[in-house]
Amino acid sequence: MIALPLPLIFCLIILFLLIHNLRELGHWRVFHTLLVLCAFQSLIVALVHYYGVQAVFPVLPVSACALPAMAWIAFRATLIAPFSIKTALPHALPACFSLFCLLFASQTLDFVIFLTTFGYGSAILWSLRPSADLPLARLAAGPVPRRVWQGIGAIFVIASFGDLLILFALQRGEIGWLYVVVNVIWSLSMLVIAGLALIREDVAEPEPQDRPEEPEIDPANDAALMQRLETLLRQEQLFLEPDLTLSRLAKRLHVPIKQLSATINRHTGENVSRYVNGFRIRHACDLLRAGQPVTEVLFASGFNTKSNFNREFLRLMGASPKTWLANLEPDLPRQKI
Repeated sequence: MIALPLPLIFCLIILFLLIHNLRELGHWRVFHTLLVLCAFQSLIVALVHYYGVQAVFPVLPVSACALPAMAWIAFRATLIAPFSIKTALPHALPACFSLFCLLFASQTLDFVIFLTTFGYGSAILWSLRPSADLPLARLAAGPVPRRVWQGIGAIFVIASFGDLLILFALQRGEIGWLYVVVNVIWSLSMLVIAGLALIREDVAEPEPQDRPEEPEIDPANDAALMQRLETLLRQEQLFLEPDLTLSRLAKRLHVPIKQLSATINRHTGENVSRYVNGFRIRHACDLLRAGQPVTEVLFASGFNTKSNFNREFLRLMGASPKTWLANLEPDLPRQKI
């Protein structure tokens, strides 16, 4: 019976998840590159520590430094700003520096890996602090993107101490099996990161929470901004875009992201995604009345998944789409959501 080492099994699982996700999305995204690096790192660990292929050992520290940098690039491209080669290129420096250390100062490698992993993990967590905005987060995703990347950032921070542990063990000459154990943990971390990166966003959103009253709020300004927002959504039908973000709405209205979000919450008692979904469901009702099938209506109304569409339809209309249609009289006037 052939026994596969754990890092190689993790590598195969990550590749399976990657292929499955690519088939669902139909196109390549930045975080897919992160998954490739996770699988590659696990493969290198297996080759070096289980199959004795020492020829690929120099790749291990370089890829270990490239991984957290790639995670940061994927994080920013997913939630902060669109991917740009210009802003991504500087993050190749950690991998290049690790290669330099490998050639000329190998005794510093573990410390360099620790600093890189801990630094990028901490940067991700800091960027996800409660007061931070995530301009590219899809409105229907709720808190899921923030929690996913918090998990990824935390994994890098925790894993970084494994490299620090190796550094201390090397100084005392007691490395033993510690190096193998730490690298297996690293490979397991890669699997967890891959799983987190592929978590779907079509989960229920939490009910909007009441916020403390803010001083010096002008109701007239709120009403004017809401009128502009409603006009924009109705005239250009931006709500039909599945990837609509708070950032884009704020940019079109020339107001800060926080101001728009807070105004919608104060004026409607709902968060931004629920407010936009109201327009989507209203549009879906029109299409259903016109005789279009539910499966076509949900995509034509700006939803990505059937579960999200059904959940929002039930929340706003009090029934599933099929039940609502069955109870609809032919001459019934259009309902207002």
